[in-house]
Formats: sequence, structure tokens, C-alpha cells
Amino acid sequence: MTEAQIRKKPGMASVRDMPILQDGPPPGGFAPVRYARRISSNGPSAMAIFLVAVGAWSWGMYRLGKGNKIRRDLKEEKYAARTAILPLIQAEEDERFVKEWKKYLEYEAEVMKDVPGWKVGESVYHSGRWVPPSTGELRSEVW
Repeated sequence: MTEAQIRKKPGMASVRDMPILQDGPPPGGFAPVRYARRISSNGPSAMAIFLVAVGAWSWGMYRLGKGNKIRRDLKEEKYAARTAILPLIQAEEDERFVKEWKKYLEYEAEVMKDVPGWKVGESVYHSGRWVPPSTGELRSEVW
């Protein structure tokens, strides 16, 4: 829309001749503007959060204690089973050792038969105590 149509006059004589159209507040004024910070008050209180945290921690400690007891009982059972079976395992190992030791002494006698003064089975160390052969020394595939 042109100015001439608004004023219903051809051309523009003066700005003061124009009808004044100004927005103003509604009757009774505008509603107050909220500018303060609003923190919602819904949700659990600090005490409720604290109690839930303490409860969760207590439940966790309870479960941890029960788990430790179960693990301790299993460890004791394993130890008792190993202690009970140890003599049997040791007897089997002693039997194997004696058989291999006899074979080893026969082999030593065969190898050292030409060495004068050699005593089969005598230790080459002079410590006065018996030391078991090192691991694998009494395996037939080694000698």
C-alpha cells in the first residue's frame, strides 16, 4: 500500500499530516516479565539421594562379604583336597623316581666302567647332604 492511499491524498505534503498509528500496551498493561531463575523443586531430596547411596553401598558390601566367604570356603576345600591327595601323588612320584634312578645308575655304570676308581651313584659334590637331581635329569630321553 502506498502512502497516498493511506492518507487518501495524492502525494506527500508533510509527515505530520499522516495519521498516527502507534502500538501501545494492551489495556491494563503487559503481564510482568519473569527474569528470576527458577529451579524446579521436583525430584528426590538430598536426604533421599543420600539414603539410596548408603543403601546401595551397604548392599554391595554385604554381597562382597558373602562372595569373600564363598571364595574362602572354596579355597579351603581345594587346600583340604590337595592335602588329602598329596601322599598318594608323592608315593607315585617316589616310585617313578626309584625306577628312573635305578635306570640312571645302570646307565652310569655302563658309561663309566672304564674309569678307574669311579663309584657308581656317589655324588660328585662334597656337601654332605643329598640333593635331588635337577628337573629332567632322570628322564630317559635326556640320557
